[in-house]
Amino acid sequence: MGCLSSLGSKRALTKTIQKILVANRGEIARRIMRTCRRMGIATVAVYSDADANMPFVSEAVVAFRIGPAPSSESYLRIDKILVAVELTRSDAVHPGYGFLAENAAFAEACAQAGVTFIGPTADAIRAMGSKREAKALVSKAGVPVIPGYDGADQNPEVLAKRAIEIGFPVLLKASAGGGGKGMKLVRDQAGLGDAIASAAREGESAFGDGTLLVEKYIDDPRHVEIQILGDSHGSLIHLNERECSIQRRHQKVIEEAPSPALDAALRKKMGEAAVLCGEAIGYQNAGTVEFILAPDRSFYFLEVNTRLQVEHPVTECLTGLDLVEEQIRVAQGEPLRTSQNDVKFDGAAVEVRLYAEDPAGGFRPQSGPVVDGHLPAAEGLRVDSGVESGSEVGIHYDPMLAKIITSGESRDHALQRMRSALRSLSVKGVSSN
Repeated sequence: MGCLSSLGSKRALTKTIQKILVANRGEIARRIMRTCRRMGIATVAVYSDADANMPFVSEAVVAFRIGPAPSSESYLRIDKILVAVELTRSDAVHPGYGFLAENAAFAEACAQAGVTFIGPTADAIRAMGSKREAKALVSKAGVPVIPGYDGADQNPEVLAKRAIEIGFPVLLKASAGGGGKGMKLVRDQAGLGDAIASAAREGESAFGDGTLLVEKYIDDPRHVEIQILGDSHGSLIHLNERECSIQRRHQKVIEEAPSPALDAALRKKMGEAAVLCGEAIGYQNAGTVEFILAPDRSFYFLEVNTRLQVEHPVTECLTGLDLVEEQIRVAQGEPLRTSQNDVKFDGAAVEVRLYAEDPAGGFRPQSGPVVDGHLPAAEGLRVDSGVESGSEVGIHYDPMLAKIITSGESRDHALQRMRSALRSLSVKGVSSN
């Protein structure tokens, strides 16, 4: 199955998961625990000193301290998390997103410890960890990729020559990067040399790897991603798209489904391309294939996120699936319960991310107590929150407070419900976006 079938990445588990350690915090930890409670699975929270009084800690059956506030001493410590797994007798780990979620060494360490990792195999994570290698793999599978240079020769003169051949504007990207780090847009030859040096320095500093890709820059693009889901029995399907074009500093702020830019034919074509990507790496569990959609409706592979996405609730609203439950069932060795022809995609949904930020101060992250955090329940409204009134927003982690999701029978209906929800929202004690 695919280009990596010879790597022995398939697994066949037969035991039912009884206790899951959630190797994450905040909103995503609470969201995973919610599904676990419904499925009758016990949960373990791991927490740093900064999070001792956060809601996700009290909602778990067992809570285990793993270290001081800095994530490098707590949530990113594989050794400490595996000690917690052993001492709490957990038989599975869900990494959420961020922290160790796309860390192949963590997935491998869990397997070596006899613990089920609820996510793709270490082979798949590793294959998609390098943008250069990922691009080569999916291109070989017949998926369209952005014209560019991803060669091993990283001499700045070679990179500059390739950029000129591709034609401006070009985008320089750190091969091991993400979140906009090591990414430079160059519109003419004058600034090319400085941009190459700067992008390489950022890549080396942020990821320990200064390797660069040079890609043709698509002006006025859309960011459209396709949710995929695969099992250990060879089945892999897509759950259609999410539109994630509204971003700030290369970070998504508003997401929706379906994309207003896609019709049925283009949706089918992009979905089939996403499945080809998954098959190329023998993908199991939930993942997301990200594409750039050009104004002429051509699309190009961007990357595969080998984890659950922050914006997964909009897909859940339209398909009726609980993606965390599907992840757990796949990790137990069960076959997919839904075929491609049975995937529903009804209505519309939109998600906004609520951050503790100061809009007047360049959206700088804020810290302090949430004196009042309240949003009245309403039809078609879902709130995935990491905080409650009285929670302390610290300086050590991402400042996202909650995700607000609304759904309706049409895009206009979902947006109308979102406007109503935001008008009803109260957040005091910290500034918010």
